Amino acid sequence: MGFFDLFKHKNANNQTKPVLSEDVVKGYDWISKALIFSGYQADFSLESLNEIDRFFDENAQDGQAVPEGLLAQDLGKRIFAVGAYVGEVIRRAYGGTWIIDDRDPEGEINVSVKLANGTTILPVQRVMKRLKNPDEDGLYIYGAACEQRDIR
Repeated sequence: MGFFDLFKHKNANNQTKPVLSEDVVKGYDWISKALIFSGYQADFSLESLNEIDRFFDENAQDGQAVPEGLLAQDLGKRIFAVGAYVGEVIRRAYGGTWIIDDRDPEGEINVSVKLANGTTILPVQRVMKRLKNPDEDGLYIYGAACEQRDIR
């Protein structure tokens, strides 16, 4: 059973279907608790994105999960959850709404947040970029920049 199977819900015809809006909430809630348990500050403050950068610095190298690190297992699940956390931190900091399309076959990757200032972000995609390219601006800088301009 995969990560997203845990979040499938019954529809009116008693068939299971994913509900991404619930997956996002479960993802950021789960990862915040897991990060706190592992010694990271994950209090949904904008400053906590520095801790997410530290998490990647300690658990990924050259775009890959460090063996025996916290990303070594269930990478997709953890990247989605960290992306949900990053999106929720930024949404709380600046106001906004999650934009989710359950019909999108790549919905887990394409979830976005439209901020009150009109900026639209793709937090899961940004977390994937952070994993693959550690030299790119960190997630804290990404979050801080969202207040001023449209950044993806």
